[in-house]
Amino acid sequence: MCSPEYFAVEYAINPWMDVTAPVDPELAVKQWDRLRETLVGLGHEVHLLAPEPGLPDMVFAANGAFVVDGTVYGARFKHHQRTDEAAAHRAFYESQGWRFIAPNETNEGEGDFAYLPEAHGGLILAGYGFRTELPAHAEAQEALDRPVVSLRLVDPRFYHLDVALASIDDGNVVYYPGAFSTASQRVLGQLFPDAVLADDSDALAFGLNLVSDGANVVLNSEATRLAGRLKAAGYTPVPVELAELKKGGGSVKCCIAELRR
Repeated sequence: MCSPEYFAVEYAINPWMDVTAPVDPELAVKQWDRLRETLVGLGHEVHLLAPEPGLPDMVFAANGAFVVDGTVYGARFKHHQRTDEAAAHRAFYESQGWRFIAPNETNEGEGDFAYLPEAHGGLILAGYGFRTELPAHAEAQEALDRPVVSLRLVDPRFYHLDVALASIDDGNVVYYPGAFSTASQRVLGQLFPDAVLADDSDALAFGLNLVSDGANVVLNSEATRLAGRLKAAGYTPVPVELAELKKGGGSVKCCIAELRR
Protein backbone atom coordinates (compact mmCIF):
# COMPACT_ATOMS: atom_id res chain seq x y z
CA MET A 1 0.00 0.00 0.00
CA CYS A 2 1.04 3.61 -0.53
CA SER A 3 -0.16 6.51 1.60
CA PRO A 4 -2.27 9.19 -0.14
CA GLU A 5 -0.03 11.89 1.31
CA TYR A 6 0.10 13.61 -2.08
CA PHE A 7 -3.31 12.50 -3.34
CA ALA A 8 -5.23 15.06 -5.39
CA VAL A 9 -7.39 15.16 -8.50
CA GLU A 10 -5.20 17.34 -10.70
CA TYR A 11 -6.17 15.78 -14.03
CA ALA A 12 -8.95 13.57 -15.39
CA ILE A 13 -8.00 10.21 -16.90
CA ASN A 14 -11.18 8.32 -16.02
CA PRO A 15 -14.88 9.29 -15.85
CA TRP A 16 -14.83 9.54 -12.06
CA MET A 17 -12.19 12.26 -11.83
CA ASP A 18 -13.49 15.83 -11.60
CA VAL A 19 -10.78 18.47 -11.28
CA THR A 20 -13.37 20.96 -9.96
CA ALA A 21 -14.35 18.75 -6.99
CA PRO A 22 -12.31 19.52 -3.88
CA VAL A 23 -10.34 16.74 -2.18
CA ASP A 24 -9.73 16.67 1.56
CA PRO A 25 -6.16 15.30 1.85
CA GLU A 26 -6.35 14.77 5.62
CA LEU A 27 -9.57 12.81 5.30
CA ALA A 28 -8.10 10.75 2.46
CA VAL A 29 -5.17 9.77 4.68
CA LYS A 30 -7.51 8.99 7.57
CA GLN A 31 -9.73 6.75 5.45
CA TRP A 32 -6.73 5.02 3.86
CA ASP A 33 -5.17 4.42 7.29
CA ARG A 34 -8.41 2.86 8.48
CA LEU A 35 -8.25 0.48 5.51
CA ARG A 36 -4.67 -0.44 6.41
CA GLU A 37 -5.67 -1.03 10.04
CA THR A 38 -8.56 -3.20 8.89
CA LEU A 39 -6.21 -5.46 6.92
CA VAL A 40 -3.79 -5.73 9.84
CA GLY A 41 -6.70 -6.50 12.14
CA LEU A 42 -7.68 -9.39 9.88
CA GLY A 43 -4.19 -10.84 10.25
CA HIS A 44 -2.52 -9.61 7.08
CA GLU A 45 0.94 -8.08 6.78
CA VAL A 46 1.03 -4.73 5.01
CA HIS A 47 4.16 -3.44 3.27
CA LEU A 48 4.37 0.29 2.55
CA LEU A 49 5.60 2.01 -0.58
CA ALA A 50 6.82 5.56 0.01
CA PRO A 51 4.66 8.16 -1.79
CA GLU A 52 6.37 10.65 -4.07
CA PRO A 53 5.41 14.29 -4.70
CA GLY A 54 4.04 14.92 -8.17
CA LEU A 55 2.50 11.44 -8.39
CA PRO A 56 -0.96 11.91 -6.84
CA ASP A 57 -2.26 8.51 -7.98
CA MET A 58 0.46 6.45 -6.27
CA VAL A 59 -2.09 5.60 -3.58
CA PHE A 60 -3.61 3.23 -6.13
CA ALA A 61 -0.81 0.72 -5.55
CA ALA A 62 -2.56 -2.17 -7.30
CA ASN A 63 -1.77 -0.63 -10.69
CA GLY A 64 2.01 -0.88 -10.35
CA ALA A 65 2.49 -4.59 -11.05
CA PHE A 66 0.93 -8.06 -11.02
CA VAL A 67 2.49 -10.80 -8.90
CA VAL A 68 2.05 -14.57 -9.25
CA ASP A 69 4.09 -17.08 -7.24
CA GLY A 70 7.01 -14.78 -6.64
CA THR A 71 7.28 -13.41 -10.17
CA VAL A 72 6.41 -9.76 -10.80
CA TYR A 73 5.10 -8.59 -14.16
CA GLY A 74 5.63 -4.84 -14.08
CA ALA A 75 3.27 -2.09 -15.23
CA ARG A 76 3.55 0.26 -18.16
CA PHE A 77 0.96 2.99 -17.72
CA LYS A 78 -1.22 4.27 -20.53
CA HIS A 79 -1.33 7.91 -19.41
CA HIS A 80 1.82 10.00 -19.09
CA GLN A 81 0.66 11.44 -15.76
CA ARG A 82 1.26 8.04 -14.14
CA THR A 83 4.30 6.83 -16.10
CA ASP A 84 6.84 7.56 -13.35
CA GLU A 85 4.97 5.39 -10.85
CA ALA A 86 6.25 2.25 -12.60
CA ALA A 87 9.86 2.89 -11.56
CA ALA A 88 8.90 3.27 -7.90
CA HIS A 89 7.09 -0.06 -7.94
CA ARG A 90 9.96 -1.79 -9.71
CA ALA A 91 12.43 -0.46 -7.14
CA PHE A 92 10.26 -1.78 -4.32
CA TYR A 93 10.04 -5.30 -5.72
CA GLU A 94 13.70 -5.51 -6.67
CA SER A 95 14.75 -4.28 -3.22
CA GLN A 96 12.73 -7.13 -1.73
CA GLY A 97 14.40 -9.72 -3.95
CA TRP A 98 11.41 -10.50 -6.14
CA ARG A 99 11.91 -11.73 -9.72
CA PHE A 100 10.86 -8.73 -11.79
CA ILE A 101 9.95 -8.87 -15.48
CA ALA A 102 9.77 -5.50 -17.21
CA PRO A 103 6.90 -5.11 -19.66
CA ASN A 104 7.07 -4.04 -23.28
CA GLU A 105 3.30 -3.74 -23.58
CA THR A 106 0.94 -1.24 -21.97
CA ASN A 107 -0.68 -2.72 -18.87
CA GLU A 108 -1.78 -1.41 -15.48
CA GLY A 109 -0.97 -4.27 -13.16
CA GLU A 110 -3.69 -5.63 -10.95
CA GLY A 111 -5.98 -2.97 -12.30
CA ASP A 112 -6.54 -5.33 -15.24
CA PHE A 113 -5.29 -8.71 -14.00
CA ALA A 114 -6.80 -11.10 -11.44
CA TYR A 115 -5.41 -14.50 -10.40
CA LEU A 116 -7.39 -17.55 -9.32
CA PRO A 117 -4.95 -20.35 -8.41
CA GLU A 118 -7.63 -23.05 -8.05
CA ALA A 119 -9.83 -22.13 -11.00
CA HIS A 120 -9.27 -24.56 -13.85
CA GLY A 121 -5.77 -25.37 -12.62
CA GLY A 122 -4.71 -21.75 -12.15
CA LEU A 123 -6.10 -18.96 -14.25
CA ILE A 124 -5.41 -15.29 -14.93
CA LEU A 125 -8.35 -13.11 -15.90
CA ALA A 126 -7.28 -10.06 -17.89
CA GLY A 127 -9.25 -6.98 -18.88
CA TYR A 128 -8.78 -4.78 -21.95
CA GLY A 129 -10.60 -2.03 -23.77
CA PHE A 130 -9.55 1.13 -21.94
CA ARG A 131 -6.13 0.90 -20.25
CA THR A 132 -4.33 -2.40 -20.69
CA GLU A 133 -3.64 -3.36 -24.31
CA LEU A 134 -4.52 -6.83 -25.56
CA PRO A 135 -0.89 -7.79 -26.45
CA ALA A 136 -0.04 -7.43 -22.74
CA HIS A 137 -2.20 -10.48 -22.04
CA ALA A 138 0.09 -12.67 -24.14
CA GLU A 139 3.13 -11.04 -22.55
CA ALA A 140 1.77 -11.75 -19.06
CA GLN A 141 1.07 -15.36 -19.99
CA GLU A 142 4.69 -15.83 -21.07
CA ALA A 143 6.06 -13.99 -18.03
CA LEU A 144 3.94 -15.77 -15.43
CA ASP A 145 3.48 -19.20 -17.04
CA ARG A 146 -0.27 -19.22 -16.44
CA PRO A 147 -3.14 -19.30 -18.95
CA VAL A 148 -4.76 -15.92 -19.52
CA VAL A 149 -8.42 -15.36 -20.37
CA SER A 150 -9.05 -12.02 -22.09
CA LEU A 151 -12.21 -10.12 -21.12
CA ARG A 152 -13.34 -7.03 -23.02
CA LEU A 153 -14.56 -4.07 -20.97
CA VAL A 154 -17.16 -1.96 -22.79
CA ASP A 155 -18.32 0.68 -20.30
CA PRO A 156 -15.82 3.53 -19.69
CA ARG A 157 -17.00 3.88 -16.09
CA PHE A 158 -15.47 0.46 -15.55
CA TYR A 159 -12.15 1.30 -17.14
CA HIS A 160 -10.20 -1.36 -15.22
CA LEU A 161 -11.07 -4.99 -14.59
CA ASP A 162 -10.81 -4.42 -10.85
CA VAL A 163 -13.79 -2.09 -10.77
CA ALA A 164 -15.92 -4.71 -12.54
CA LEU A 165 -14.70 -8.06 -11.19
CA ALA A 166 -12.86 -9.48 -8.19
CA SER A 167 -11.76 -12.88 -6.94
CA ILE A 168 -13.52 -13.79 -3.71
CA ASP A 169 -11.56 -16.97 -3.09
CA ASP A 170 -9.01 -19.07 -4.96
CA GLY A 171 -11.61 -20.38 -7.41
CA ASN A 172 -14.54 -17.99 -7.67
CA VAL A 173 -15.36 -14.40 -8.57
CA VAL A 174 -17.89 -11.65 -8.14
CA TYR A 175 -18.59 -9.39 -11.11
CA TYR A 176 -20.95 -6.93 -12.81
CA PRO A 177 -22.06 -8.38 -16.16
CA GLY A 178 -22.88 -5.01 -17.72
CA ALA A 179 -19.22 -3.97 -17.68
CA PHE A 180 -18.30 -6.69 -20.20
CA SER A 181 -18.99 -7.46 -23.83
CA THR A 182 -21.65 -10.07 -24.56
CA ALA A 183 -19.02 -12.64 -25.51
CA SER A 184 -17.01 -11.98 -22.34
CA GLN A 185 -20.16 -12.37 -20.26
CA ARG A 186 -20.67 -15.80 -21.83
CA VAL A 187 -17.08 -16.77 -21.07
CA LEU A 188 -17.43 -15.73 -17.44
CA GLY A 189 -20.69 -17.64 -17.16
CA GLN A 190 -19.02 -20.80 -18.44
CA LEU A 191 -15.94 -20.46 -16.25
CA PHE A 192 -17.72 -19.41 -13.07
CA PRO A 193 -21.27 -20.77 -12.91
CA ASP A 194 -21.41 -20.12 -9.16
CA ALA A 195 -20.15 -16.52 -9.32
CA VAL A 196 -21.76 -13.82 -7.22
CA LEU A 197 -23.33 -11.24 -9.52
CA ALA A 198 -23.49 -7.55 -8.67
CA ASP A 199 -26.05 -5.06 -9.93
CA ASP A 200 -25.37 -1.60 -11.30
CA SER A 201 -25.85 0.14 -7.96
CA ASP A 202 -23.18 -2.06 -6.37
CA ALA A 203 -20.83 -1.50 -9.27
CA LEU A 204 -21.29 2.27 -9.34
CA ALA A 205 -20.61 2.34 -5.60
CA PHE A 206 -17.20 0.74 -6.34
CA GLY A 207 -18.36 -2.36 -4.48
CA LEU A 208 -16.48 -4.66 -6.83
CA ASN A 209 -13.19 -2.90 -6.13
CA LEU A 210 -12.70 -5.21 -3.17
CA VAL A 211 -10.14 -7.51 -1.58
CA SER A 212 -10.95 -10.96 -0.20
CA ASP A 213 -8.83 -13.46 1.72
CA GLY A 214 -11.32 -16.21 0.97
CA ALA A 215 -13.33 -15.61 4.13
CA ASN A 216 -13.39 -11.86 4.79
CA VAL A 217 -14.32 -9.47 2.00
CA VAL A 218 -13.18 -5.87 2.51
CA LEU A 219 -15.32 -3.60 0.36
CA ASN A 220 -16.65 -0.07 0.01
CA SER A 221 -19.26 0.68 2.66
CA GLU A 222 -21.62 2.15 0.04
CA ALA A 223 -22.14 -1.27 -1.57
CA THR A 224 -24.69 -2.50 0.96
CA ARG A 225 -26.62 -4.79 -1.39
CA LEU A 226 -23.45 -6.53 -2.53
CA ALA A 227 -22.39 -6.98 1.08
CA GLY A 228 -25.67 -8.81 1.66
CA ARG A 229 -25.13 -11.05 -1.36
CA LEU A 230 -21.62 -11.92 -0.24
CA LYS A 231 -22.86 -12.73 3.26
CA ALA A 232 -25.54 -14.98 1.80
CA ALA A 233 -22.83 -16.77 -0.18
CA GLY A 234 -20.90 -17.54 3.01
CA TYR A 235 -18.40 -14.69 3.18
CA THR A 236 -17.97 -12.06 5.89
CA PRO A 237 -18.29 -8.53 4.48
CA VAL A 238 -16.00 -5.94 6.07
CA PRO A 239 -17.15 -2.46 4.97
CA VAL A 240 -14.79 0.52 4.88
CA GLU A 241 -15.39 4.16 3.99
CA LEU A 242 -13.23 5.51 1.15
CA ALA A 243 -15.24 8.41 -0.23
CA GLU A 244 -12.25 10.69 -0.76
CA LEU A 245 -10.27 8.16 -2.78
CA LYS A 246 -13.35 7.37 -4.84
CA LYS A 247 -12.94 10.87 -6.28
CA GLY A 248 -9.83 9.55 -8.04
CA GLY A 249 -11.71 6.59 -9.47
CA GLY A 250 -10.60 3.95 -6.97
CA SER A 251 -11.52 2.16 -3.78
CA VAL A 252 -10.33 -0.79 -1.69
CA LYS A 253 -8.63 -2.96 -4.33
CA CYS A 254 -6.99 -0.03 -6.10
CA CYS A 255 -5.16 0.72 -2.85
CA ILE A 256 -3.85 -2.81 -2.38
CA ALA A 257 -1.23 -4.69 -4.40
CA GLU A 258 -1.40 -8.34 -3.38
CA LEU A 259 1.96 -10.04 -2.86
CA ARG A 260 1.67 -13.68 -3.92
CA ARG A 261 4.82 -15.63 -3.01
